[in-house]
This record gives sequence, C-alpha cells and structure tokens, in this order.
Amino acid sequence: MKKIPRFAEAAWICGIIFCAFGVALTIKADFGVSMIAAPPYILHAKISEFFPSFSLGTTEYCFQGVLLLVMIAVVRRVRVKYFLCFLTAVIYGKVLDLMLLLLGGGQPFEQMPVRIVCFVAGGVITSLAIAFFFRTYLPLQIYELFVTECAAVFNKPNEKVKYIFDGGCLLVSVTLTLVLFKGFKGIGVGTVILTLANAPVIAGCGKLLDKCFDFSPLSPKLEKKYK
Repeated sequence: MKKIPRFAEAAWICGIIFCAFGVALTIKADFGVSMIAAPPYILHAKISEFFPSFSLGTTEYCFQGVLLLVMIAVVRRVRVKYFLCFLTAVIYGKVLDLMLLLLGGGQPFEQMPVRIVCFVAGGVITSLAIAFFFRTYLPLQIYELFVTECAAVFNKPNEKVKYIFDGGCLLVSVTLTLVLFKGFKGIGVGTVILTLANAPVIAGCGKLLDKCFDFSPLSPKLEKKYK
C-alpha cells in the first residue's frame, strides 16, 4: 500500500478538526464526556449560569492556559513552543464552538440510537485526532504537550504518562462536579469507558495512520526551525 506522502502539517489540521468534532459528538450523546474534555465542560456549565455568552470553546482554551502554567511548574522549563501550543488551544476552542453550532448547539440528542452512535463515533474520532497530533511537529494542544514533555523530562514512556494524566483529569473532573454541582455533571458511564479505552484506541489508530501516511514534513526547514 502506497502511503500518502509529507503529511506532517496536514496531520495538525486533521487533529484540530477531528478532535473538535469528536468532542462535540460526545457532548451531544450525553453519556459523559471524556476525562480530558470534562474539566472545561464542567467549568463552562457553571460559568454559563452567570455569563450565558461565555462559550465552551473559550472555557476550553482558558483551562488549557492554566494547565500550561502547571506543566511549566512540573517540568521546570519554558520554551517558545509552549506558547505556540496555547495558540493551537485557542484555534481548537473556536473550531469546537463551530462544530457545536453545526450540530445544533450543546443540547443532547433525544433518540437513544442516535446518542449511542454519536458516543462511539465521538470516542473513536477523538482518539484518531490525538494520534494525528502525536505525529505532527507543529504545536500540539496543551493536553498532548503535557504528556510528551513530562515523558521526555522524566524519561518515561508516553503511554504510561498518558494513563497517569488521564487518571488525574478524571480525578479533577469528579472533584469539580461534586464541588460545583453537588452531583455528577458531564461525567457518566461514558467517561469511565473513554478513560479505560482512550490509550489503546489511540495506539490502534496510530498504527493505522502509520500504514496510510508518511508523516515527513512538507517543509523540512519549518520543522527544523520549530524544533
């Protein structure tokens, strides 16, 4: 099978679009969003009670900005590319708002079969997006940056750090929803399923992508300059 060549830059675009679409689908399914998407989703649910025009996408990149500061404190170094990753987060937030608008807003679908299809599709598409992000040299979202930087600094496998990071996000999400809503908001059986399935599905998507695409850069000079 001949691979599609020089896909590194296109992988970044695919990562943003697929991630926003996948998260939007899981929101519409209403079985609980992923552990990564849950903290900003819960925060937005509370903020929107007071500021209805404050979008989920805006909450998303604000949360990623805070996460960036935490990551800098953990790895104890600062690089220019970290702030380029925040720009990626802002773009992602805008695309997420657009995807929700195209799907009719943040209210969940009513028909159960449609919700189930949206949940499964959303989980797979989001995992595919993350696999794309791990194969581009362009700025990652801060979630993926956190994993790759901690893995590099502490000399640990990406997969192991990813499991720890996902578990941490789940703990933060549970804490937020109990404190802010005295119950579970945005967290459900779907969140647990995605927490357990996310890493292996990402790995499987990655193997499939490697068979179909050559992730060498379209612009080696740009890659060298960025790195």
